[in-house]
Amino acid sequence: MSLTEQFWSATFEEVTQGYCESEHDYFCLLCGESIEKGIIYPVEGRLYDAAKFTHHHIEEAHGSVFQYLSELDKKITGLSDHQNQLMRLFFQGKSDQEVQKEMGIGSASTIRNHRFALKEKERQAKVFLVMMELMKGTAKKSPVTAVVSDAPRSPKKKDDELQVSAAEYAEITQKYFPEGTLGRLEHYPRKLKHRLVVLEEITKRFDPKKIYSEKEVNAVLETAYEDYVTIRRYLIDHGFLDRAADGSEYWVRSNGEEQEKQMNRKQELKQMYREVKTEAGVYQIKNIQNGKVWVDATKNLKTMNGKQFTLKHGSHTNKALQKEWNEYGEDAFVFEVLEVLEHPPDPFFDLEDALEKLENKWLDKLQPYGEQGYNEKKKR
Repeated sequence: MSLTEQFWSATFEEVTQGYCESEHDYFCLLCGESIEKGIIYPVEGRLYDAAKFTHHHIEEAHGSVFQYLSELDKKITGLSDHQNQLMRLFFQGKSDQEVQKEMGIGSASTIRNHRFALKEKERQAKVFLVMMELMKGTAKKSPVTAVVSDAPRSPKKKDDELQVSAAEYAEITQKYFPEGTLGRLEHYPRKLKHRLVVLEEITKRFDPKKIYSEKEVNAVLETAYEDYVTIRRYLIDHGFLDRAADGSEYWVRSNGEEQEKQMNRKQELKQMYREVKTEAGVYQIKNIQNGKVWVDATKNLKTMNGKQFTLKHGSHTNKALQKEWNEYGEDAFVFEVLEVLEHPPDPFFDLEDALEKLENKWLDKLQPYGEQGYNEKKKR
């Protein structure tokens, strides 16, 4: 962030290739699979390093990045079913005549018009992305705060509509914080000027020298407003708070450019030396309503969260599991680790083979097939 949380913070190049790279591993942005560096992976008599195995994983598990994304819900892709089908055929390299024949619509010229419409959509997307990047760049230069004319800590603004006198600032805070600025927010303001004053006051509840986890940020914001998720998002969008790319750390954004550089450098160093221990193993997704289970093995058990994210967005590869998830709802399913794989300090240890044997052990034990589960029997 399947679409992981890392997916949304990845670069365009990383999303296009389907994975991102860290110091210790490669991370599949589609399903959350983590592929550790420094290991040789045997595949059908051939040996792959981590980079090549990552490409192999995307091919085997997802077909291709394009194929996977094209199967996502239209709410995510922004494409109609008709546009999606066209793009799939264009991706296959079919000519206008072949597409027209396969879809049975119009003529070859009609298909050319559809190609043009998709190119227009591409141009619009590029303009939108550039505008978003420029907007982010503006936010980095200085947080968008409401300006109190006689408050020295507030930066100067060109937009006079955001100018707030000391008296007006006090009036706004009294209106939205009837119990005082450290009390509860009465309701979230609609006017931008009022909203910025409220967000600035809430920001004062954070220590500018401290690094917060998301849980700690939520705890602070819950003291101000019940919908802390909305407040957190606006604090980020308006430049009062900043966060690490993976959402693991938050801090108050400084008005000083040099202080901000130091903070960013601090985050980079912490990320560089942070070691993430991954555990391989077998887990199950159990439907507590009917007792059916889906058993799966993974090199990183933390990717179970990615599977849950996939199911929430209706894009899990197991259609039977996805269908019942949609039917019974999220609360009917639990994720459970069945067994963690022991990894001996042996340079010749075959992780792939050991994990497959562990998975087969649990498949034999639970028999999650037919009325008992969602798995399909493997040919051994």
